[in-house]
Amino acid sequence: MDVSDTQLSEAAETAVTQCLAVADGEAFVVVTDDKRRRIGEYLYEAGRERTDDVVIVQYPPGPQHGAEPPAAVAAAMRDADVFVAPTTKSVSHTRARSAACENGARGATMPGITEAVMVAGLDADYQTISDHCDAVYEQVAGAEEVRVTTDAGTDITFEPGSREWHSDTGLVHEPGAFSNLPAGEVFVAPETATGTYVVDGTMRPHGLLDDELRFEVEDGFVTHISDDAVRKQVEEGAESVGRDAYNLAELGIGTNVGVTELVGSVLLDEKAAGTVHIAIGDDASIGGDTEAPLHLDGIIKSPTVYADGEEVELPR
Repeated sequence: MDVSDTQLSEAAETAVTQCLAVADGEAFVVVTDDKRRRIGEYLYEAGRERTDDVVIVQYPPGPQHGAEPPAAVAAAMRDADVFVAPTTKSVSHTRARSAACENGARGATMPGITEAVMVAGLDADYQTISDHCDAVYEQVAGAEEVRVTTDAGTDITFEPGSREWHSDTGLVHEPGAFSNLPAGEVFVAPETATGTYVVDGTMRPHGLLDDELRFEVEDGFVTHISDDAVRKQVEEGAESVGRDAYNLAELGIGTNVGVTELVGSVLLDEKAAGTVHIAIGDDASIGGDTEAPLHLDGIIKSPTVYADGEEVELPR
């Protein structure tokens, strides 16, 4: 997909104005890396139209998703009023991002963002996306069990326990608020889960899948991974944190009705309305208590979701 300067400018303006609501006088920080510099520059220029206190911070791409950024980058995020992070590797599930929000900064991360994904995912009405998030949240919040099934073989039951469900609406207007962009999901870090899930949509490092990936889960930990490449990523994480790398970290439900087809980008595809994504690894930044140097989302197409036995009406 060829992307024009005008399209990128409009997408950046949506992010800065509609999603982040950057205001005059606020300290706005754009965090980017060597491979996402051009996207960072469009966001910087959009920020300049809103506030004079805007900076862009660039660093080499991190070694893997969830790796901590350099200390100077973490400090810039923490001291900002607003931040946005178009980066090659995700900083969503890092202590740097959590510390920034805990200090009152509001912000959005854009892990693995490409120009095409930015235009596709931000060409949307985020108030409509927020309404869909509210509708799904009302059906799942407070459920003792959430079960997900598919014709491909997924049958897994989650117990959220005392963990809170969250809505990623893309409207990041309050101090400490956080979102991915593009946005649109309702998610939880469950206390435990047991069953099987089959990823047939998108998953790193493959992108859009040709073959299904099968995962077995018992008592909140992944016990079997059918794919060698995904298994290697988890094994590498286990070298530093042991069993926590296998933590069943997240159940998410996509609500972005503007995403009409999967394109191979986890950032965009996990938001597609009517999909489910399940993640392995770190959940400390989304309401859990497991810290791990990875967070691997797998997107599942055409799921049926039940909350305490009642089928959840998913946006399509």
